[in-house]
Amino acid sequence: MKTSVFNTIVLIVSFILGYVIYEYMLPKFIQDGGPLVILLVAIVIMLVAVIFERWMSLKKANGKGPLPKFLKNVQLAVNSGDIDGAIQQCDKQRGSCANVVRTGLERYKMIVEEGDVKGQKELMENIQRSIEEATMLEVPMLERNLVMMSTIASIGTMVGLLGTVLGMIRSFQAMAKAGAPDAIGLALGISEALINTAGGLVAGIGGIVAYNFFVTKIDNFTYMIDEASYAIIQSLVSRKPKK
Repeated sequence: MKTSVFNTIVLIVSFILGYVIYEYMLPKFIQDGGPLVILLVAIVIMLVAVIFERWMSLKKANGKGPLPKFLKNVQLAVNSGDIDGAIQQCDKQRGSCANVVRTGLERYKMIVEEGDVKGQKELMENIQRSIEEATMLEVPMLERNLVMMSTIASIGTMVGLLGTVLGMIRSFQAMAKAGAPDAIGLALGISEALINTAGGLVAGIGGIVAYNFFVTKIDNFTYMIDEASYAIIQSLVSRKPKK
């Protein structure tokens, strides 16, 4: 599913669910936070949807089995000269790391079969270039929707602050009435301010924590891809057939 389509569906569904939850599921004291609570609930739902989507995408990118075991099997196949076997290991594993390693293996196989490389340096450069191109295709898929996650965190905080300001305005209006202040209006204004503040903090904190978690996870994953690619390159170059 394309990112724009996914984001549009999440946006529409989140607002619909936000309205339904606000009208029929939230207790009265939270509904007193006003219409902005609908927006805050929708933002939290969007955040949960993006977190779930990123989690499933990273799980898919990891492949079908443990990465250390996969890399060990590929390394053993390469060291024994079984390039086709190493490629088969990549086909079984799948995922981003397997795709990148497979690209390097296929490039090596094509170069050796054509016999158009004169030295180890040229061979390494060719394989590394193909691996870098494959990595550049995989990394955007890993980082997809991270910007949306950070945007949700920022917007959630700002919407909560807006609700706080509106609630305080309502409170001061109740206090500014001639004669005795409107105690009910004052209480409702303070309640609106605090509820929106709490909702904004939930969305903001949740978004920041999720964003940092996934950024760290993706950085570790790309580092593992780089390390695995480098190890495979070294093994392939060392096995270059002599003429």
